[in-house]
Amino acid sequence: MSQHAITRFSANSDYDYEIRTTLGFSVEGAAEPGEILAAVSGVGKWDHEAWYAAWYRLGERTLATAQKAATAGHAVSASAAYLRASAYYAVAVNAQSALADSGQLASTFAKQQQAWSGFVAHTPAEVTEVAIPYEQSTLPGWFFRADDSSAKRATVVGVNGSDGSRSSMWVACVAPALRRGYDVLIFDGPGQQSELFERNVPFRPDWEHVISPVYDFIVGLDSVDAERVALYGISQGSYWVARALAFEHRFAAAITDPGIVDVSTSWIHQIPKGLLKTLDEGQDAKFDREMAFGMKFSPDTARTWQFRARPYGTTGYAETIEAVRQYTVADLASSITTPLLILSPEREQFWPGQPEQLAELTSAVSTLVEFTAAEGADGHCQPLARTLTAQRMFDWLDDRLAD
Repeated sequence: MSQHAITRFSANSDYDYEIRTTLGFSVEGAAEPGEILAAVSGVGKWDHEAWYAAWYRLGERTLATAQKAATAGHAVSASAAYLRASAYYAVAVNAQSALADSGQLASTFAKQQQAWSGFVAHTPAEVTEVAIPYEQSTLPGWFFRADDSSAKRATVVGVNGSDGSRSSMWVACVAPALRRGYDVLIFDGPGQQSELFERNVPFRPDWEHVISPVYDFIVGLDSVDAERVALYGISQGSYWVARALAFEHRFAAAITDPGIVDVSTSWIHQIPKGLLKTLDEGQDAKFDREMAFGMKFSPDTARTWQFRARPYGTTGYAETIEAVRQYTVADLASSITTPLLILSPEREQFWPGQPEQLAELTSAVSTLVEFTAAEGADGHCQPLARTLTAQRMFDWLDDRLAD
Protein backbone atom coordinates (compact mmCIF):
# COMPACT_ATOMS: atom_id res chain seq x y z
CA MET A 1 0.00 0.00 0.00
CA SER A 2 1.36 3.40 -0.97
CA GLN A 3 2.12 6.15 1.50
CA HIS A 4 -0.94 7.99 2.84
CA ALA A 5 -3.36 5.43 1.33
CA ILE A 6 -6.46 4.90 3.45
CA THR A 7 -7.32 1.24 3.98
CA ARG A 8 -9.86 0.04 1.45
CA PHE A 9 -13.42 -0.60 2.60
CA SER A 10 -14.08 -3.13 -0.19
CA ALA A 11 -12.04 -5.23 -2.59
CA ASN A 12 -14.33 -3.95 -5.35
CA SER A 13 -13.03 -0.53 -6.39
CA ASP A 14 -16.50 0.75 -7.34
CA TYR A 15 -17.96 -0.35 -4.01
CA ASP A 16 -14.99 1.12 -2.17
CA TYR A 17 -15.47 4.51 -3.79
CA GLU A 18 -19.21 4.47 -3.12
CA ILE A 19 -18.59 3.64 0.53
CA ARG A 20 -16.03 6.44 0.85
CA THR A 21 -18.36 8.91 -0.79
CA THR A 22 -21.29 8.04 1.46
CA LEU A 23 -19.13 7.99 4.59
CA GLY A 24 -18.07 11.50 3.62
CA PHE A 25 -21.70 12.59 3.73
CA SER A 26 -21.59 12.20 7.51
CA VAL A 27 -19.95 15.63 7.89
CA GLU A 28 -23.30 17.20 6.94
CA GLY A 29 -25.55 14.65 8.62
CA ALA A 30 -26.43 12.73 5.45
CA ALA A 31 -24.86 9.48 6.65
CA GLU A 32 -23.90 7.57 9.79
CA PRO A 33 -20.57 5.72 9.41
CA GLY A 34 -21.44 2.86 11.74
CA GLU A 35 -24.69 1.94 10.05
CA ILE A 36 -23.06 2.11 6.62
CA LEU A 37 -20.13 -0.13 7.50
CA ALA A 38 -22.43 -2.59 9.27
CA ALA A 39 -24.78 -2.70 6.28
CA VAL A 40 -22.09 -3.48 3.69
CA SER A 41 -20.01 -5.85 5.80
CA GLY A 42 -19.94 -9.27 4.22
CA VAL A 43 -20.94 -8.10 0.72
CA GLY A 44 -18.74 -10.07 -1.69
CA LYS A 45 -16.49 -8.43 -4.25
CA TRP A 46 -18.76 -9.33 -7.18
CA ASP A 47 -22.07 -9.83 -5.38
CA HIS A 48 -24.04 -7.06 -7.05
CA GLU A 49 -27.43 -8.28 -5.87
CA ALA A 50 -26.22 -8.26 -2.26
CA TRP A 51 -24.73 -4.80 -2.77
CA TYR A 52 -28.09 -3.45 -3.91
CA ALA A 53 -29.95 -5.27 -1.13
CA ALA A 54 -27.62 -3.92 1.57
CA TRP A 55 -28.26 -0.31 0.63
CA TYR A 56 -31.97 -0.80 0.00
CA ARG A 57 -32.47 -2.44 3.41
CA LEU A 58 -30.49 0.35 5.08
CA GLY A 59 -32.68 2.90 3.33
CA GLU A 60 -35.82 1.06 4.43
CA ARG A 61 -34.72 0.89 8.06
CA THR A 62 -33.70 4.54 8.14
CA LEU A 63 -36.91 5.64 6.44
CA ALA A 64 -38.91 3.76 9.07
CA THR A 65 -36.94 5.59 11.77
CA ALA A 66 -37.74 8.91 10.10
CA GLN A 67 -41.44 8.15 9.81
CA LYS A 68 -41.65 7.07 13.43
CA ALA A 69 -39.91 10.25 14.59
CA ALA A 70 -42.16 12.41 12.41
CA THR A 71 -45.30 10.76 13.77
CA ALA A 72 -44.10 11.39 17.31
CA GLY A 73 -43.46 15.05 16.55
CA HIS A 74 -39.65 14.84 16.68
CA ALA A 75 -38.98 17.04 13.66
CA VAL A 76 -35.20 17.29 14.11
CA SER A 77 -34.77 13.53 14.35
CA ALA A 78 -37.15 12.99 11.45
CA SER A 79 -35.28 15.45 9.26
CA ALA A 80 -31.94 13.78 9.97
CA ALA A 81 -33.22 10.28 9.30
CA TYR A 82 -35.04 11.28 6.12
CA LEU A 83 -31.83 12.85 4.79
CA ARG A 84 -29.80 9.72 5.53
CA ALA A 85 -32.47 7.48 4.04
CA SER A 86 -32.45 9.54 0.85
CA ALA A 87 -28.67 9.16 0.58
CA TYR A 88 -28.83 5.39 1.16
CA TYR A 89 -31.62 4.87 -1.36
CA ALA A 90 -29.57 6.88 -3.86
CA VAL A 91 -26.77 4.30 -3.67
CA ALA A 92 -29.38 1.58 -4.10
CA VAL A 93 -30.72 3.36 -7.22
CA ASN A 94 -27.27 3.33 -8.80
CA ALA A 95 -26.76 -0.31 -7.80
CA GLN A 96 -30.14 -1.29 -9.25
CA SER A 97 -29.39 0.61 -12.46
CA ALA A 98 -26.35 -1.60 -13.06
CA LEU A 99 -28.11 -4.93 -12.55
CA ALA A 100 -29.03 -7.16 -15.48
CA ASP A 101 -32.60 -7.04 -14.20
CA SER A 102 -33.28 -3.45 -13.21
CA GLY A 103 -37.00 -3.95 -12.77
CA GLN A 104 -36.95 -2.35 -9.33
CA LEU A 105 -35.32 0.86 -10.52
CA ALA A 106 -38.46 3.00 -10.65
CA SER A 107 -39.71 1.84 -7.26
CA THR A 108 -36.29 2.32 -5.65
CA PHE A 109 -36.05 5.84 -7.02
CA ALA A 110 -39.57 6.53 -5.73
CA LYS A 111 -38.32 5.59 -2.26
CA GLN A 112 -35.42 8.00 -2.65
CA GLN A 113 -37.87 10.71 -3.68
CA GLN A 114 -40.10 9.94 -0.70
CA ALA A 115 -37.19 10.27 1.71
CA TRP A 116 -36.00 13.53 0.14
CA SER A 117 -39.50 14.97 0.34
CA GLY A 118 -39.62 13.98 4.00
CA PHE A 119 -36.36 15.82 4.59
CA VAL A 120 -37.63 18.95 2.82
CA ALA A 121 -40.84 18.85 4.88
CA HIS A 122 -39.05 18.52 8.24
CA THR A 123 -35.70 20.29 7.87
CA PRO A 124 -35.25 23.44 9.95
CA ALA A 125 -33.61 25.02 6.90
CA GLU A 126 -35.62 27.56 4.94
CA VAL A 127 -36.44 25.79 1.68
CA THR A 128 -38.99 26.22 -1.10
CA GLU A 129 -39.66 23.77 -3.91
CA VAL A 130 -39.63 25.65 -7.22
CA ALA A 131 -40.37 25.02 -10.89
CA ILE A 132 -37.77 26.56 -13.20
CA PRO A 133 -39.05 27.50 -16.68
CA TYR A 134 -37.14 25.45 -19.25
CA GLU A 135 -38.04 25.25 -22.93
CA GLN A 136 -41.65 24.03 -23.09
CA SER A 137 -41.58 22.58 -19.57
CA THR A 138 -40.02 23.17 -16.16
CA LEU A 139 -37.16 21.74 -14.12
CA PRO A 140 -37.74 20.84 -10.45
CA GLY A 141 -35.62 22.79 -8.02
CA TRP A 142 -35.15 23.57 -4.34
CA PHE A 143 -34.27 27.07 -3.18
CA PHE A 144 -32.60 27.13 0.23
CA ARG A 145 -32.26 30.40 2.14
CA ALA A 146 -29.74 31.20 4.85
CA ASP A 147 -32.57 32.76 6.89
CA ASP A 148 -36.06 34.16 6.41
CA SER A 149 -35.04 37.82 6.23
CA SER A 150 -35.71 40.00 3.18
CA ALA A 151 -32.04 40.90 2.75
CA LYS A 152 -30.53 40.35 -0.69
CA ARG A 153 -27.76 37.79 -0.49
CA ALA A 154 -25.09 36.13 -2.56
CA THR A 155 -26.45 32.92 -4.05
CA VAL A 156 -24.92 29.67 -5.28
CA VAL A 157 -26.46 27.62 -8.09
CA GLY A 158 -25.44 23.97 -7.69
CA VAL A 159 -25.11 21.62 -10.68
CA ASN A 160 -25.17 17.91 -9.92
CA GLY A 161 -23.15 15.20 -11.62
CA SER A 162 -24.20 12.35 -13.87
CA ASP A 163 -25.57 10.13 -11.11
CA GLY A 164 -25.47 12.25 -7.95
CA SER A 165 -28.48 12.59 -5.67
CA ARG A 166 -30.00 15.68 -4.12
CA SER A 167 -28.72 14.49 -0.74
CA SER A 168 -25.21 14.55 -2.20
CA MET A 169 -25.78 18.16 -3.23
CA TRP A 170 -26.85 18.96 0.32
CA VAL A 171 -23.43 17.76 1.47
CA ALA A 172 -21.28 19.21 -1.30
CA CYS A 173 -22.93 22.56 -1.69
CA VAL A 174 -26.11 23.41 0.20
CA ALA A 175 -25.22 22.87 3.87
CA PRO A 176 -21.76 24.51 3.83
CA ALA A 177 -23.11 27.44 1.80
CA LEU A 178 -26.04 28.07 4.17
CA ARG A 179 -23.69 28.19 7.17
CA ARG A 180 -21.75 30.93 5.42
CA GLY A 181 -24.80 33.04 4.70
CA TYR A 182 -25.39 32.08 1.06
CA ASP A 183 -28.73 31.16 -0.48
CA VAL A 184 -28.58 28.07 -2.68
CA LEU A 185 -30.53 26.72 -5.64
CA ILE A 186 -30.20 23.08 -6.69
CA PHE A 187 -32.22 21.41 -9.42
CA ASP A 188 -32.61 18.32 -11.58
CA GLY A 189 -31.32 19.03 -15.08
CA PRO A 190 -31.75 16.94 -18.24
CA GLY A 191 -30.77 13.33 -17.56
CA GLN A 192 -30.51 13.85 -13.81
CA GLN A 193 -32.63 12.23 -11.11
CA SER A 194 -36.36 12.85 -11.69
CA GLU A 195 -35.73 14.12 -15.23
CA LEU A 196 -34.25 10.72 -16.08
CA PHE A 197 -36.19 8.27 -13.93
CA GLU A 198 -39.62 9.90 -14.10
CA ARG A 199 -39.63 11.87 -17.38
CA ASN A 200 -37.08 9.85 -19.36
CA VAL A 201 -35.28 13.04 -20.41
CA PRO A 202 -31.66 12.30 -21.39
CA PHE A 203 -28.47 14.31 -20.96
CA ARG A 204 -27.58 17.07 -23.38
CA PRO A 205 -24.07 18.45 -23.96
CA ASP A 206 -25.05 22.09 -24.59
CA TRP A 207 -25.81 23.15 -21.04
CA GLU A 208 -25.75 26.83 -21.83
CA HIS A 209 -29.36 26.17 -22.86
CA VAL A 210 -30.02 24.87 -19.34
CA ILE A 211 -27.98 27.26 -17.23
CA SER A 212 -29.12 30.50 -18.86
CA PRO A 213 -32.80 29.82 -18.02
CA VAL A 214 -31.73 28.84 -14.49
CA TYR A 215 -29.84 32.13 -14.14
CA ASP A 216 -32.84 34.08 -15.43
CA PHE A 217 -35.01 32.35 -12.84
CA ILE A 218 -32.74 32.86 -9.85
CA VAL A 219 -32.09 36.57 -10.43
CA GLY A 220 -35.83 37.08 -10.63
CA LEU A 221 -36.20 36.15 -6.95
CA ASP A 222 -36.47 39.09 -4.56
CA SER A 223 -33.83 37.90 -2.10
CA VAL A 224 -31.11 37.27 -4.67
CA ASP A 225 -28.36 39.82 -5.30
CA ALA A 226 -28.00 39.55 -9.09
CA GLU A 227 -24.43 40.85 -8.88
CA ARG A 228 -23.35 38.00 -6.60
CA VAL A 229 -24.58 34.76 -8.15
CA ALA A 230 -22.06 31.91 -8.36
CA LEU A 231 -22.15 28.57 -10.18
CA TYR A 232 -20.86 25.29 -8.70
CA GLY A 233 -20.54 21.93 -10.47
CA ILE A 234 -19.54 18.59 -9.00
CA SER A 235 -18.26 15.54 -10.86
CA GLN A 236 -19.64 15.56 -14.42
CA GLY A 237 -21.52 18.69 -13.42
CA SER A 238 -18.14 20.38 -13.73
CA TYR A 239 -18.21 19.76 -17.48
CA TRP A 240 -21.69 21.26 -17.72
CA VAL A 241 -20.55 24.30 -15.75
CA ALA A 242 -17.49 24.85 -17.95
CA ARG A 243 -19.56 24.39 -21.10
CA ALA A 244 -22.21 26.86 -19.92
CA LEU A 245 -19.63 29.45 -18.89
CA ALA A 246 -18.20 29.51 -22.41
CA PHE A 247 -21.50 31.10 -23.50
CA GLU A 248 -23.10 32.48 -20.32
CA HIS A 249 -21.04 35.30 -18.79
CA ARG A 250 -23.39 36.74 -16.18
CA PHE A 251 -22.22 34.69 -13.17
CA ALA A 252 -19.92 36.48 -10.76
CA ALA A 253 -17.81 33.39 -10.06
CA ALA A 254 -17.79 29.63 -10.60
CA ILE A 255 -16.29 26.44 -9.16
CA THR A 256 -15.60 23.10 -10.86
CA ASP A 257 -15.13 20.09 -8.58
CA PRO A 258 -12.95 18.86 -10.29
CA GLY A 259 -11.98 20.44 -13.60
CA ILE A 260 -13.19 18.49 -16.65
CA VAL A 261 -12.37 19.19 -20.28
CA ASP A 262 -13.44 16.01 -22.11
CA VAL A 263 -15.96 13.61 -20.56
CA SER A 264 -15.32 10.93 -23.18
CA THR A 265 -11.82 10.09 -21.96
CA SER A 266 -13.27 8.19 -18.99
CA TRP A 267 -15.14 6.02 -21.50
CA ILE A 268 -12.62 5.36 -24.24
CA HIS A 269 -9.43 4.81 -22.26
CA GLN A 270 -10.28 1.12 -21.84
CA ILE A 271 -11.37 0.55 -25.45
CA PRO A 272 -8.59 -0.92 -27.65
CA LYS A 273 -7.22 1.58 -30.17
CA GLY A 274 -7.92 -0.77 -33.03
CA LEU A 275 -11.56 -0.94 -32.05
CA LEU A 276 -11.78 2.84 -31.78
CA LYS A 277 -10.31 3.04 -35.27
CA THR A 278 -13.21 0.88 -36.47
CA LEU A 279 -15.61 3.42 -34.97
CA ASP A 280 -13.73 6.38 -36.43
CA GLU A 281 -13.97 4.75 -39.87
CA GLY A 282 -17.74 4.77 -39.56
CA GLN A 283 -18.11 1.01 -39.11
CA ASP A 284 -20.69 1.34 -36.34
CA ALA A 285 -22.26 -2.10 -36.81
CA LYS A 286 -18.87 -3.82 -36.60
CA PHE A 287 -17.94 -1.77 -33.55
CA ASP A 288 -21.20 -2.77 -31.85
CA ARG A 289 -20.68 -6.46 -32.65
CA GLU A 290 -17.14 -6.53 -31.31
CA MET A 291 -18.07 -4.56 -28.19
CA ALA A 292 -21.00 -6.89 -27.50
CA PHE A 293 -18.72 -9.90 -27.91
CA GLY A 294 -16.16 -8.43 -25.53
CA MET A 295 -18.80 -7.62 -22.92
CA LYS A 296 -19.70 -11.32 -22.72
CA PHE A 297 -16.31 -11.94 -21.16
CA SER A 298 -16.49 -8.94 -18.83
CA PRO A 299 -19.92 -8.86 -17.14
CA ASP A 300 -18.82 -6.21 -14.67
CA THR A 301 -17.76 -3.89 -17.46
CA ALA A 302 -21.12 -4.56 -19.10
CA ARG A 303 -22.91 -3.58 -15.88
CA THR A 304 -20.91 -0.38 -15.59
CA TRP A 305 -21.62 0.47 -19.22
CA GLN A 306 -25.36 -0.10 -18.74
CA PHE A 307 -25.38 2.14 -15.68
CA ARG A 308 -23.34 4.95 -17.25
CA ALA A 309 -25.02 4.86 -20.67
CA ARG A 310 -28.61 5.02 -19.43
CA PRO A 311 -28.77 8.85 -19.02
CA TYR A 312 -27.49 9.46 -22.56
CA GLY A 313 -30.61 7.92 -24.08
CA THR A 314 -28.57 5.93 -26.61
CA THR A 315 -29.01 2.35 -27.76
CA GLY A 316 -25.83 0.94 -29.32
CA TYR A 317 -22.21 1.10 -28.23
CA ALA A 318 -21.18 3.23 -31.19
CA GLU A 319 -24.06 5.63 -30.68
CA THR A 320 -23.08 6.03 -27.03
CA ILE A 321 -19.43 6.81 -27.71
CA GLU A 322 -20.37 9.22 -30.49
CA ALA A 323 -22.75 10.96 -28.09
CA VAL A 324 -20.23 11.15 -25.24
CA ARG A 325 -17.59 12.63 -27.56
CA GLN A 326 -19.75 15.74 -27.84
CA TYR A 327 -19.11 16.47 -24.15
CA THR A 328 -15.91 18.47 -24.50
CA VAL A 329 -14.88 22.08 -23.94
CA ALA A 330 -11.41 21.74 -25.44
CA ASP A 331 -12.28 24.24 -28.17
CA LEU A 332 -14.57 26.39 -26.01
CA ALA A 333 -12.86 26.91 -22.65
CA SER A 334 -10.86 29.91 -23.88
CA SER A 335 -14.18 31.78 -24.12
CA ILE A 336 -14.73 31.58 -20.36
CA THR A 337 -14.47 35.02 -18.75
CA THR A 338 -15.93 34.19 -15.32
CA PRO A 339 -13.51 33.93 -12.37
CA LEU A 340 -13.12 30.16 -11.97
CA LEU A 341 -11.86 27.97 -9.13
CA ILE A 342 -10.77 24.53 -10.34
CA LEU A 343 -10.38 21.74 -7.76
CA SER A 344 -7.71 19.13 -8.46
CA PRO A 345 -7.49 16.06 -6.22
CA GLU A 346 -4.45 13.81 -6.22
CA ARG A 347 -5.27 10.38 -7.70
CA GLU A 348 -8.24 11.64 -9.68
CA GLN A 349 -9.38 8.34 -11.15
CA PHE A 350 -11.94 9.36 -13.77
CA TRP A 351 -10.47 12.45 -15.45
CA PRO A 352 -6.77 12.51 -14.44
CA GLY A 353 -4.87 15.57 -15.57
CA GLN A 354 -7.97 17.42 -16.73
CA PRO A 355 -8.13 19.97 -13.88
CA GLU A 356 -4.67 21.15 -14.94
CA GLN A 357 -5.72 21.10 -18.59
CA LEU A 358 -8.78 23.24 -17.86
CA ALA A 359 -6.64 25.63 -15.82
CA GLU A 360 -4.24 26.02 -18.74
CA LEU A 361 -7.11 26.70 -21.15
CA THR A 362 -8.57 29.34 -18.78
CA SER A 363 -5.35 30.72 -17.32
CA ALA A 364 -6.51 34.34 -17.52
CA VAL A 365 -9.42 33.77 -15.13
CA SER A 366 -8.82 30.52 -13.24
CA THR A 367 -7.24 29.43 -9.97
CA LEU A 368 -6.21 25.81 -9.42
CA VAL A 369 -6.36 24.39 -5.89
CA GLU A 370 -4.88 20.98 -5.15
CA PHE A 371 -5.98 18.32 -2.67
CA THR A 372 -3.56 15.62 -1.57
CA ALA A 373 -3.51 12.09 -0.24
CA ALA A 374 -1.53 13.33 2.76
CA GLU A 375 -4.61 15.38 3.67
CA GLY A 376 -6.91 12.41 3.15
CA ALA A 377 -8.35 14.43 0.28
CA ASP A 378 -7.39 12.32 -2.72
CA GLY A 379 -9.72 10.73 -5.24
CA HIS A 380 -12.55 12.05 -7.36
CA CYS A 381 -14.38 14.85 -5.53
CA GLN A 382 -12.37 14.33 -2.32
CA PRO A 383 -14.96 11.93 -0.82
CA LEU A 384 -13.44 11.80 2.66
CA ALA A 385 -12.51 15.48 2.85
CA ARG A 386 -15.69 17.44 2.20
CA THR A 387 -15.13 19.78 5.16
CA LEU A 388 -11.70 20.72 3.82
CA THR A 389 -13.16 21.08 0.33
CA ALA A 390 -15.91 23.41 1.56
CA GLN A 391 -13.42 25.51 3.49
CA ARG A 392 -11.19 26.09 0.47
CA MET A 393 -13.85 26.71 -2.12
CA PHE A 394 -16.05 28.93 0.03
CA ASP A 395 -13.11 30.96 1.33
CA TRP A 396 -12.25 31.65 -2.30
CA LEU A 397 -15.88 32.43 -3.10
CA ASP A 398 -16.21 34.73 -0.07
CA ASP A 399 -13.34 36.80 -1.43
CA ARG A 400 -14.83 36.94 -4.93
CA LEU A 401 -18.33 37.90 -3.79
CA ALA A 402 -17.48 40.19 -0.88
CA ASP A 403 -19.91 43.10 -0.41
